[in-house]
Amino acid sequence: MSTDRTTTLQPPPLSPQPAPDRPPARVLPRLAGRAPAPPAPGAALHSVSAATAVMLALVAIGAVVHEPVLIPPLAASAAIVHSVPGLPLAQPRSVIAGHLLCAAVGYGALAALGSAPWVAAVAAGLGLALMTVTRTPHSPACATAVVIVLRTPDPRTFVPLLAGSVVLLVLAGCALSRARSGSPRYPVYWW
Repeated sequence: MSTDRTTTLQPPPLSPQPAPDRPPARVLPRLAGRAPAPPAPGAALHSVSAATAVMLALVAIGAVVHEPVLIPPLAASAAIVHSVPGLPLAQPRSVIAGHLLCAAVGYGALAALGSAPWVAAVAAGLGLALMTVTRTPHSPACATAVVIVLRTPDPRTFVPLLAGSVVLLVLAGCALSRARSGSPRYPVYWW
C-alpha cells in the first residue's frame, strides 16, 4: 500500500523590512544595553524643572555675593540628585561632605602649590582619593577643587556659599521628591 503525499510549497511570509533611516530591530536591543527604561515624561519634566529651579536659586545667590563659579559643580550635583536620587553619590552624606572635603583639598593645594592647571588636576585627584577613603563619593565635587585652584575665590565668602548651596540642593531634592506622588524618595539615607 502506497500513499501519495503531495505537499504544496508555500513561500515564507514576507517580513517587514526596516525603514532605511532606522537600524534593524535586532540592533536596537544591543544599543540600549541593560539601561533601564526612560522615565515617564511627567517624571522627567518634574526632574528637569526641579533641577532648574534649584539652579536658578543658586545663580541668584551667587550673583548677590559675586561668586558665580559654583554653578558648574553644583549643576552636576543637581542633575545627579534630581535624576538618579537612589545612587550613593546622590545621598546627602556624599553631596555635602564631598563638596566640603574637595574645597579643603582645593584650598590646601592652592596654598601649597599656587594656581595652575596642573595643580587643579592634582587637587581633583586628591579630592577623589579623599572622598573614596571617607566613603563620600560625589564626582562633581572634584570640580569644586578645580574651581578653587583656578579661580582663587576668597574662602570667607566661598566656603559659606558652598556649604549653604549644597544644603539647599539636598533640601530641595528632599522636598521635591515628596511633591510628586510615586516618585522615588530622596534621600535613601542621610549619613
